[in-house]
Amino acid sequence: MTTSDSGRMSLLEHFRELRKRIILAFFAILLSSSVGWIFYKSIIKVLTKPVCDLSLLEPGTKRCGVLYIDGILGPLNLQVSVALISGVFLSSPFWIYQLWAFVAPALQRKEKRTSMVFIAIATPFFLMGSYLAFWLLPIAIKVLLGFTPSSLTNLVKFGEYLTFVLHFILVFGLAFELPVFLVALNVVGVLSGKAIIKPWRFAVFGITFFSAAFIPTGDPFSMGVLALPLIGFYFAAAGIALLNDRRRAAKLEP
Repeated sequence: MTTSDSGRMSLLEHFRELRKRIILAFFAILLSSSVGWIFYKSIIKVLTKPVCDLSLLEPGTKRCGVLYIDGILGPLNLQVSVALISGVFLSSPFWIYQLWAFVAPALQRKEKRTSMVFIAIATPFFLMGSYLAFWLLPIAIKVLLGFTPSSLTNLVKFGEYLTFVLHFILVFGLAFELPVFLVALNVVGVLSGKAIIKPWRFAVFGITFFSAAFIPTGDPFSMGVLALPLIGFYFAAAGIALLNDRRRAAKLEP
């Protein structure tokens, strides 16, 4: 990585670094997508479960009558989409590292070890948030489909359903990375504990606004399930950062 004489990267170098990280993450996702392509049918069963469990099966069959695929290219497009989504989750340790490496570039040897710890913690948090979203998904779908008038049938294009599911899960997964990034930036000396905790009112408002704006369902229950753990994680991260600052200051005292 090239830097200017002052040791700081120029704007153009930042863009080059970002492009490099995006390309590496893209190829990792593409490579991992082969697993999703191979296990496509099994993944489809898992993805349709939140809808099929709502007594929407066609009588005498195992098919979800509410979900459909349209067009000649529909099945192919669906398999490609499912494969790519699988690639995103399977390659999460790699692209999360690329994101961290861009946020905190030019790490020293000790800080690079911190990066490995960061990945070991960030990946489970991402998967934990994704699992929480998948657990909440049937409830959210039931609420949304409940607005359908009894005299009408709501047919859902599977491509749109897949986009909804992906959006829902990724919002939860990425949101759960917030506390990990805050603690990691404190460990490498970018953020102090006071800087994290001082704007706590704005942070709570921001988390609540994020939950309301980016959850595709918009219902209060889903927003609360996302916002409350995030607020708790935020204060926990601030507490860990303050303790780390105190420990660091104690080491510097003669």
